Amino acid sequence: RVPLLQAARKKNSLNLLGLTEAELEEQFVRGDGPGGQATNKTNNCVVLKHIPSGIVVKCHQTRSVEQNRKLAREILQEKVDLFYKGEASDVFKEKKASEKKKQEKKRRAKENLERKKHLKELQKLDKK
Repeated sequence: RVPLLQAARKKNSLNLLGLTEAELEEQFVRGDGPGGQATNKTNNCVVLKHIPSGIVVKCHQTRSVEQNRKLAREILQEKVDLFYKGEASDVFKEKKASEKKKQEKKRRAKENLERKKHLKELQKLDKK
């Protein structure tokens, strides 16, 4: 089973629950990770908290505060949708579908590899 909050961040979700600015608590903090002075001296990391559910999102994907604010809201909206709707959420359904597709691709690749091995063995037997 897929943990619900890890399924977030999938695109093309249409029926997400709406968020109001009154429900959000926003902070700007210093980011971490690689980037040196550009990261360590600027407060462009956005920490967004949905007060009713207690879900917190930290976004430091770009150097721009505005882009990080937008991304944080998108991520938070998807996580809140998952939190309230659970397995009925579009985000969860997309995650399951992509996981199933990935497993099918893996299975086909494994079958092809087995066929190739079998073909090589037959070719070796024919040479003898």
